Amino acid sequence: MRVLVTGGAGFIGSTLVDRLLAEGHDVDVLDDLSTGTLGNLAEARAERTNRLRFHQIDVGDGHVADLVARRGPEVVVHLAGRAGVRRSVTHPVEDATANIVGMLNLLEGARRGGARKVVVAASGGTVYGEVRARSLPAKESQGQVPRSPHGVATRAVLDYLRLYRQLHDLEYTALALANVYGPRQRPATGGDPSSDGAVIATFAARLLAGEPCTVHGDGEQTRDFLYVDDCVDAFVRALDRGDGLVINVGTGVETSVNDLYRALAAAVGADAPARSAAAHRGELQRSALDPGRAAIQLGWQPWTPLDEGLGRVLSAAAGS
Repeated sequence: MRVLVTGGAGFIGSTLVDRLLAEGHDVDVLDDLSTGTLGNLAEARAERTNRLRFHQIDVGDGHVADLVARRGPEVVVHLAGRAGVRRSVTHPVEDATANIVGMLNLLEGARRGGARKVVVAASGGTVYGEVRARSLPAKESQGQVPRSPHGVATRAVLDYLRLYRQLHDLEYTALALANVYGPRQRPATGGDPSSDGAVIATFAARLLAGEPCTVHGDGEQTRDFLYVDDCVDAFVRALDRGDGLVINVGTGVETSVNDLYRALAAAVGADAPARSAAAHRGELQRSALDPGRAAIQLGWQPWTPLDEGLGRVLSAAAGS
């Protein structure tokens, strides 16, 4: 199968590319290298089997539709775009351009190129918004009430996927992801993003360097942390399953930022408390995703315990 992966040089995307190549698929990678790196694809590119093609381009570029149509993938996996909730609050036009316009470019290219399906990464926490405690972990039937421009863009993307399925018979599966972490994830610069997905990478890097970490807000905000290999397995399964559905990909388990910091600090033998800072606008207080539909529709479930995943992140960071 020919699969086109946007954001394929990022930490999730490159891990997916490695898996696809290992399973014998031909892969096109589209990435502008704004956050991803060619180093993440070094192993895949070294194989020199001509089953991997790399294209440096932004999905917001109008030429993307032509490129996708020309390459003619059977399935497009969309992982590119802006993922930061906080940046979307201060730069909403940039977020909409990357996430909505970029999605439309890909849908047009997929339609014109005869693709069978598009599999999209959606931000599970942001699209559902603040969910009542009694409704956690959130199911796909949860109302979508986003609290940030990024969440609004995600909801718009889901509407476009449904529309293209209706108008053009272009199949889709949207995977609503929990907070994915793992090796190759880049730490944030300029402070700890305790409301965004890179909190584990950032805490790990700073603790290993003997630098202080910052927790924004009271630290009792919770997230559902999903290991990258588990996440990638869901994408591979969605190539042929879950048609026309939004499917949560998470563990269903809430972990507070405070507990996360304590676990990482204990693992590296650090005893200094984290510094405190003001909470960020648009941040959710609690988030967790029910993976029940994924078990039924994809035959998927998470298998990596958080402590095991944190250990792999620390090992990878210490060896880099």
